[in-house]
Amino acid sequence: MRLSCSLTPFILLFFLFLVAPAVSSGVAILRTDYYQKTCPDFNKIVRDAVIAKQGQQPTTAAGTLRLFFHDCFLEGCDASVLIATNSFNKAERDDDLNDSLPGDAFDIVNRIKTALELSCPGVVSCADILAQATRDLVTMVGGPYFDVKLGRKDGLESKAHKVRGNVPMPNQTVHDIHGMFKKNGFSLREMVALSGAHTIGFSHCKEFSDRLYGSKADPEINPRFATALKELCKNHTVDDTIAAFNDVMTPGKFDNMYFKNLKRGLGLLASDHLLIKNNSTKPFVELYATDEKAFFEDFARAMEKMGTVGVKGDGEGEVRRRCDHFNNLNV
Repeated sequence: MRLSCSLTPFILLFFLFLVAPAVSSGVAILRTDYYQKTCPDFNKIVRDAVIAKQGQQPTTAAGTLRLFFHDCFLEGCDASVLIATNSFNKAERDDDLNDSLPGDAFDIVNRIKTALELSCPGVVSCADILAQATRDLVTMVGGPYFDVKLGRKDGLESKAHKVRGNVPMPNQTVHDIHGMFKKNGFSLREMVALSGAHTIGFSHCKEFSDRLYGSKADPEINPRFATALKELCKNHTVDDTIAAFNDVMTPGKFDNMYFKNLKRGLGLLASDHLLIKNNSTKPFVELYATDEKAFFEDFARAMEKMGTVGVKGDGEGEVRRRCDHFNNLNV
């Protein structure tokens, strides 16, 4: 029996459909205009919220930038760090290493989410809110502009026990910290550029107090800086909220002063100071200390890259109704 010529193309298409490799629905395709039709006021709502919040609380920019890093370095940029612990699960944000993540950063994401749910309910993911808010806040305090591609879905898992080993610690070596960056696709140069985020924000005394007191005190800290820090942190074991600016010279401005400080012995964390001591990272520190444009360019490229780490697509995540809860509260 011969097939009708008119039917043959349809049979061929059916055959091709059967044998063609399936395209995963979970692949996230990010683009800058993702919400142009579904939530046209997205950019304005985020921008207005961060302007208001940063004006009220000037540490919001640094806190949100740090929150973004901690989110992307574990399970990818999927807003898993925003999830609150419940009776079924201890979430990322409640691991000891995330204890100091600032409430202002969580607050700005929740404010934006509330506004967006009124404008375009069920459309914008918390992961996209965090990424966009981070960029807008960095530029507000003088940092470089970089594109934020959108279309992430919110992750379906947040486990506190997975944090350790995936988030850099202030007493780790350059080799160990770079191992975490490398695992996420970042070069040594990109790691140093991203470390420049410490040009804003603060760290609690418990994160650097071992450099100040006792027989293991670090002799390479600038003496006057060390004296001031000892006075500031003298009661840190009683009050664990005491903190110092990461950049003592221009703490509220995103610039290259962090790298200049490292050359003067004004690096706050041990991991900061090691960047100028290590032969492999020292050239990048010296470059950024003398050339702010080079730092800004490298930081912007690295942040664009950061925003694509481990993103979730439609088959792998959801758009949460609230940023601190999965849609299924039993998860």
